[in-house]
Amino acid sequence: MPSKPVVIVTRKLPDAIETRMMELFKARLNLDDRPMTQAQLVEAARTAEVLVPTVTDRIDAAILSQAGPQLKLIANFGTGVDHIDLKTARQRNITVTNTPGVLTEDTADMTMALILAIPRRLAEGERLIRAGEWQGWGPTFMLGHRIWGKRLGIIGMGRIGSAVARRARGFGLAVHYHNRRRVHADLERELEATYWESLDQMLARMDIISVNCPHTPATYHLLSARRLQLLQKHAYVVNTSRGEVIDENALTRMLEKGQLAGAGLDVFEHEPAVNPKLLKLNNVLLLPHMGSATMEGRTDMGEKVIINIKTFADGHKPPDRVLESMF
Repeated sequence: MPSKPVVIVTRKLPDAIETRMMELFKARLNLDDRPMTQAQLVEAARTAEVLVPTVTDRIDAAILSQAGPQLKLIANFGTGVDHIDLKTARQRNITVTNTPGVLTEDTADMTMALILAIPRRLAEGERLIRAGEWQGWGPTFMLGHRIWGKRLGIIGMGRIGSAVARRARGFGLAVHYHNRRRVHADLERELEATYWESLDQMLARMDIISVNCPHTPATYHLLSARRLQLLQKHAYVVNTSRGEVIDENALTRMLEKGQLAGAGLDVFEHEPAVNPKLLKLNNVLLLPHMGSATMEGRTDMGEKVIINIKTFADGHKPPDRVLESMF
């Protein structure tokens, strides 16, 4: 690969990152930030030596099968790579990188915000004031539930799950978790976390569930209709991971019927489409995939992308290579 490869960026990135890319590479930017169509993605794959996609770009076998032989690196702007066909990329000798670690604290902050907001009905109260319907304080008005002393069940105790657990301890929550592998004993002691090998058993005993695992074939609808039925009626569900991890239709039905107390959702199964029934529910707080949306986080992501490209162009293994075995 030449020292200044042709880099095609699919979405607008922070100005400082785009400027640096223009200096280092033959960068082609998306200044109006319109998502590329499939035809445009195919053309980008045919032209680029490095493709920089985001979570909104589906880089599947149909795209990769038409990629030019010069495409050697997909430097993803983001941690999750469920939108990239890793198997086909490997077969075509295309390296894939991501941006791990830099979004941990921002996403954990958003998760904790939802854990606080849903039981205390913050969104409902804010809507009430905006609608001009508040008639003044009352002793039984807008009663929610305290979170201090409640049990939080974290699904996925990776970087983000662990960061959520640290925050949760500060708010007096008892931390429980389910993970593919039990975390190190030192981390368990630090977080005072209880490990559940059985997800089903954990779900049945928690007051709040936080979804923090990646979306993979193994975690698709991990919270299925059957598993959602295991939750107690007073439980809340928070998801800042990927919408596909939860059976959204089943979750919506349970919220409609009062079989769950509420939900805080930053991601959706078919985003940007949102189940219209969710929009009608007061016990749900809906956010437009904002979990990592900070200036600092997006800039850090861009810097990781640049490092991965520059390292690869210089003939070395990039630091954030993604392997199929990781998922």
